[in-house]
This record gives sequence, structure tokens and C-alpha cells, in this order.
Amino acid sequence: MDERKQHFDSLLAAYVAGTLAEPARLLVRSHLDLSADNREFVRDLESAGGRMLEEIDPLPVADRDAMLAAIMALPADPVDADAPRAPRKTRLPVPLYDYLGKDFNELPWKTRLPGLRECRIGEEDGCVASLLWIRAGMAMPTHTHHGTELTLVLEGGFSDMDGHFVRGDVTYADDDVDHRPVADEGEDCICFVVTEGSLRLTGPVGRFFAPFLRG
Repeated sequence: MDERKQHFDSLLAAYVAGTLAEPARLLVRSHLDLSADNREFVRDLESAGGRMLEEIDPLPVADRDAMLAAIMALPADPVDADAPRAPRKTRLPVPLYDYLGKDFNELPWKTRLPGLRECRIGEEDGCVASLLWIRAGMAMPTHTHHGTELTLVLEGGFSDMDGHFVRGDVTYADDDVDHRPVADEGEDCICFVVTEGSLRLTGPVGRFFAPFLRG
């Protein structure tokens, strides 16, 4: 199993275990909404976790009614591979649309560089969540990370040293990755990005534009 697949499987396992930061959890839910590839795998993980719980001796639960109410208030995760999918009324994945309450063209985009716009969603649990809108054919500045970066492709696609990624794909990067994503020709690339830690520009052009990206 390659390292990228290991990272992704660990991400899905943490999602099922409920240990992900909320922005990363939203990213995984959005991935599962867009792509059927991993819904069955997540369902199997949940089934395995349920079997493990059945083998554990029960313990008394403090404030049971409040805990039950909190669980019932959680949104349902779209992980049933056999469930019928509702017609899509938004370009965004449904979990992300429900979170934002707006579609792409209604969001407050801010130009960061010529050909690059960002909509900063916010920071929670030590993670920053953003949407990036990258002009077709544009190369992002070469960069690495002080921490981790999860990227979900929402529209279009891009390529970097690890391969080619399209709608529904998730990529993982950390301080071992120094890459230069390039958006596909012919269609703008829109991504949902969750970062823990800061981005570090490494190329000479990127360092020149660094002050514009921090704002």
C-alpha cells in the first residue's frame, strides 16, 4: 500500500472514530457525498466498530438524556453505498452547501493572485478551512507545509508530483511534500482545503507573492 493510500485510509478511520477536527470531518463528508468509491469502506469500518462495541461490557452513562439529544442532533453522514442519492440542486457537495448556506456564486470570494480567488470559511479545532478557485491552466506557487493540508476537488482538476486529481478526489500533503499544483486546461479548478499549520512558499516567485497570500 502506497503512503498516500495509507494516509487516506487513516483519515477515513479517524472520521469513523469521530476524532477528526470538524473542518476535516466536513471535508470527508463532502468527499463521500461526491464519490461512491469509499462509502462502502466507511460503512464496513462502522460495522466493525459496532461489533467491537457489542463485545465491551456496558458502563453507566452520565447525563444520558443530554448525550442522546446531542447525538440525535448530529447530521446524517452519507455513507450508505446502496442508498438512493437525491437530485443535486447545488454545485457544492450537499454537506458543504448545508454548512455554508450558499452556492459558489453567492460566496464572498477574494482575489489573492491573478487567477486565484479564495473564500475563507473560518478556523475551528486548530484547522483553517477555505475554498480556492483557480483559473484553468494556472500553476500555484511552489510550496510545502508546516503541518498538514487536505484538499478536496469540487470542480475541474489539477496535477502535481503525486498525480492527477478530479472532482471528488482528496489529496494529503505535509512538510515532506514540496509541490506545485497546476490546474487542468479548459476548466477552472475549485477546491475545498483544510490546513493545520501554515503554508510555506518555497519558490522564488512564490516568495515574492507571499505578502499577498497572507491577507
